[in-house]
Amino acid sequence: MKTKFLAIDYGLKRTGLSITDADKIFAFPLVTIDTSELIIHLKTLIEKENISRIIIGQPRRFSGEYSEIETSIIKFIKSLSGFFDINEIFRFDERFTSKIAKKSIISTGLKKKSRSDKYLVDKISASIILQDYLQSLNINS
Repeated sequence: MKTKFLAIDYGLKRTGLSITDADKIFAFPLVTIDTSELIIHLKTLIEKENISRIIIGQPRRFSGEYSEIETSIIKFIKSLSGFFDINEIFRFDERFTSKIAKKSIISTGLKKKSRSDKYLVDKISASIILQDYLQSLNINS
């Protein structure tokens, strides 16, 4: 049975999710959910979609230093280990993904109110993280 990859753009309030197709070629924005509901949502999603790998954005400042949220992300990863193989959790640099997501949303021609929807930005950001990760695998193959 084919598996899929899942990307997580973790936030303290909201978290964006993105998923690949079964061939792991394309990344699709999935959903943005309240972070307080994330673990419950992931338990169901991982099984339902046959997720074999999770890619979690690694926020860094322009200088390369980790962002303050990194401590929360580490705790989140530890909580995943209860129901997902921690060896299949990968981190990927997410610098500028929110800015790229906002620019791509603007380029779609959506009305200003829709473009300012932070839930949309978060799931698009997760999709960018995942697509960049997939491209890095192809480059390294």
